[in-house]
Amino acid sequence: MKLIGMLDSPYVRRVGVSLKRLGIEFEHEAVSVFRGMERFREVNPVIKAPTFITDDGQVLMESSLILDYVECLKGPGNGLMPTELAERARTLRLTGLALVAYEKAVQIYYERNLRPEAIQHAPWIERVSEQLKTACTEIERELKARPLSASADIGQDGISVAVGWSFIQLVVPDQASAEDYPVLAAFTAQAEQLDIFSSLPMV
Repeated sequence: MKLIGMLDSPYVRRVGVSLKRLGIEFEHEAVSVFRGMERFREVNPVIKAPTFITDDGQVLMESSLILDYVECLKGPGNGLMPTELAERARTLRLTGLALVAYEKAVQIYYERNLRPEAIQHAPWIERVSEQLKTACTEIERELKARPLSASADIGQDGISVAVGWSFIQLVVPDQASAEDYPVLAAFTAQAEQLDIFSSLPMV
């Protein structure tokens, strides 16, 4: 199996860390959708990161869909998602909040770095910034109420949350500080010490 994409993408890193957590061997090819567009097109003509190639040659994309395949590969009760309904719902909620944070951080980064300053739309940036901060606030509240494991048994919710916070600190650190979200920051710092994270650094 092969994972294609840069680890500074939270979507790519989320998949890679999850694969390592499950003990699934894979090859990682670090290709940028910008600098390596032609190479990416050879693998996936829609140029979408992450791209995942299964052992039988199927080309998958979108991190959640790739991880759905991986969950099926491992079988019921052997993946990173709880099987009990209430636990699964909480995991899905936290994972969803993390994915919102990814999306909004990416939107702010692109607006600042790809769009000329003269035509950047301040109301749009303000709206997206509010969404990002609200997602972090909701995650902080959830972690205060019921901490996640940042140990070897970390689940998909913990992986997604930690990857997201690290990404925010990499690309838009002015949007969310450890002082504002101390529980989230401390959880991520602990998770990042795990081999499954440290072996797949963002940069």
